[in-house]
Amino acid sequence: MATLELFDKERQVKETLELPESVFGAEVKTHLLHQVVVAQRNAKRSGTASTKTRKEVSGGGRKPYRQKGTGRARMGSIRSPLLRGGGTVFGPHPRSYEQKVNRKAMKAALRCALSARARENRIVLVDDLDLPGPRTKEFLKVAGKLGLSHALLVTEEPKKTLDLGIRNLPSFKSLPVSALNVVDILSYEQLVFTRPAFEIISEVLGK
Repeated sequence: MATLELFDKERQVKETLELPESVFGAEVKTHLLHQVVVAQRNAKRSGTASTKTRKEVSGGGRKPYRQKGTGRARMGSIRSPLLRGGGTVFGPHPRSYEQKVNRKAMKAALRCALSARARENRIVLVDDLDLPGPRTKEFLKVAGKLGLSHALLVTEEPKKTLDLGIRNLPSFKSLPVSALNVVDILSYEQLVFTRPAFEIISEVLGK
């Protein structure tokens, strides 16, 4: 079974923890990761793009000119899709882009993503990520000692001080473990768990 060192904020090793094989040693199924990533991104699409068909465009109730005798093509409405200002043919209409992914597949995809990061040695365990104040300078001190440059920070619960400390740093993102998802795991080079968050995710996905 693979192991991982647990650090404090000074990067001093406190102890060595075992990585549960069922969570961090799963087979990496790229097709499953792709399915979940596409579903997550589609769920964020607003789907509000809209166009008007010829029946929805205002005006055009009267025939613009007589049917015969003008030498022009017959025309029944100035709101025809053939004319400027007319309706749109096959244009977009409001819709939902959501794709259903069942809970079992979502958990399996999380195991795949975590296992991929574990095999690449990109997981860091820290006893806690509490900051003395909501300041970017305070977080950068911790990040420098832990060797973090582009990381997803996973905590056991939302931490306002940490969120405020990293809000000006696009290379970092903080999430409570309950909101952990495949897209965020794969979007950052490093994955940082606090010890309580690590124990929670190990228990939830290890079932």
